[in-house]
Amino acid sequence: MVLGGGGAKTAAHLGAARALRDAGITPIHWIGTSMGAVIAAALASGEAPESILERVAAIRRADVLRPNWTGLLRGIWSPAVMQAKPIRRLIERLVPARSFAELATPCTVTAVEVATGREVAFGSGGEDAPLVDVLAAACALPPYFPPAAVNGRTFYDGGLRSPVPIGQAVGIDCTFVVAIHTAPGFDETGKSLEVPPPLVAAADTAIGWLMAGAVELQRERWDRTPGRPPLIWLRPTADRGAMFAASRTAGYAADGYRAMMQVLEEMK
Repeated sequence: MVLGGGGAKTAAHLGAARALRDAGITPIHWIGTSMGAVIAAALASGEAPESILERVAAIRRADVLRPNWTGLLRGIWSPAVMQAKPIRRLIERLVPARSFAELATPCTVTAVEVATGREVAFGSGGEDAPLVDVLAAACALPPYFPPAAVNGRTFYDGGLRSPVPIGQAVGIDCTFVVAIHTAPGFDETGKSLEVPPPLVAAADTAIGWLMAGAVELQRERWDRTPGRPPLIWLRPTADRGAMFAASRTAGYAADGYRAMMQVLEEMK
């Protein structure tokens, strides 16, 4: 199971996980980045999707978005628009484990090293590090949040390189790979659900386009490379500007369940 980024829309991962469980299918490896990494780690801990969704549905904007007023006084020299501590506390509420070793199922999380721009894998098949540190780094999306430290280096959101990190699934012995795309895409429709201040909106738009292009390239590369397991691709929602649309998480979970069940019916 490969879980992409997308903020509130990643609740769709929980619905998809519930659909797989209802169908008697057990994932053998969880892979995630950005908020999808948090969901992946929570599911890899062995908790039921419904239990995790209860906590996700209780999230409010203020739980994540606390303006960095001191930093904003520095204008364009501010390291980020928002404080880092609230999202770290949120991760601690959502994920009961504190190390990769505590997880019941192998889990791989990606983040981008600030100094080199490399996508770095942590957990199964990658570096070991404190789980909460890694998840905080995986969610450190600029310009909202500052980079986070892991093993003495700083990292940004892994979605900047691989919004749906299917490359981490290469080499895993499995029947098929399920990838859930909730990150920005060129297929996003309708008006933006939330419109941030103009400078942040400009960065959001540019980063979103780059992410959308990266997703298309990665999927094309997978399809063109012989010997890889079948890739089941889900796009449960294409809402625009919904990263912090906390009130919609239950709906996104339902979208993920329907999308996964539809694919499973087609596979039969």
